[in-house]
Amino acid sequence: MGANGTRPVTLQAIADRLGLHVSTVSRILHAKPGQGGRVASRGTIERVRRLADELGYRPNPHATSLRTSRSNLIGVLVPRLSDLVLATIYEGIEEAAAEHGLSTFVANTRDNPDTRRARTDMVLARRVDGMIFGDAHVDAVFLDGLAAGGVPFVLVNRRAGEHPAVTCDDYLGGRLVAEHFLDLGHTRVAVIAGEPHASTGIDRTAGFADRFREAGIPIPEHRIVHSTFDARGGHTAADHLFNGPDLPSAVFAVNDFAAIGALGSIRDHGLRVAADVAVAGFNDTPLAVELPVPLTSVRSPMREMGHRGIDLLVRLLKGEQVTSERLVPELVVRASSARP
Repeated sequence: MGANGTRPVTLQAIADRLGLHVSTVSRILHAKPGQGGRVASRGTIERVRRLADELGYRPNPHATSLRTSRSNLIGVLVPRLSDLVLATIYEGIEEAAAEHGLSTFVANTRDNPDTRRARTDMVLARRVDGMIFGDAHVDAVFLDGLAAGGVPFVLVNRRAGEHPAVTCDDYLGGRLVAEHFLDLGHTRVAVIAGEPHASTGIDRTAGFADRFREAGIPIPEHRIVHSTFDARGGHTAADHLFNGPDLPSAVFAVNDFAAIGALGSIRDHGLRVAADVAVAGFNDTPLAVELPVPLTSVRSPMREMGHRGIDLLVRLLKGEQVTSERLVPELVVRASSARP
């Protein structure tokens, strides 16, 4: 609507008031940042923008879409936005999208293939320019089909197949934890490995296990336990480890929430964190430092992941060739890990 709350202010109305052609007004008001000087003189640009502000002009996104065949809308799918890691990544996506003049919306898939398919259909029905997936399954079958259909997309947080992805270097992160445990003298270690369909858990576990194998200390299969990426899953997996005959002296959980669940299990088994069992997590969420025993964790650049994901997608939409990116993690050592 216009500033007086009545009819919307049109480009033609602004052009008539200033004695300009409507196409000139349109080019000025729809120019991308830094491009205004290419379409008119500085004085004309200032006059047009000043009057547009006074009249309360707002661009019509539907008309813009019809003119450009672009919606400037990006759909994002995540397992659960209640997951702090995915929420932080999405904040980065939203911030970067705004910088590129794009809007985003997000839908939850609960990591369920049928729900993912339905949500994808819903997103594509809204005529998005592209998509970002934060819930990729490592087998990539669903994504292969989308790519074959010409849907432009980028993955964040998880990798799958050869599709363009922005992830943390999860393999390196797992090695960093292993190096830390080895330096402390731990030889009886265990892994709470996350979901078997997610590259995050697969790669972090592989990096950890490979480093111990290189040190001549292969990790027995029964000390690598899969779980959901939440506190309840971590607690259940840790119960399995601590109820067995072969008690580990150190546990690596592939995300912080699973690690928090492991801390609860350690307490319930009458053990002490650090003194009896060292624990490390992954992602270094803000909660990690606030726990009664602050959690050692691998810091992943979550917000940057979202930013880089949008940057990659924008380049893809321009027809450029893009390659996957792996961002560098950092180990943050705290009180939860100590010598056996």
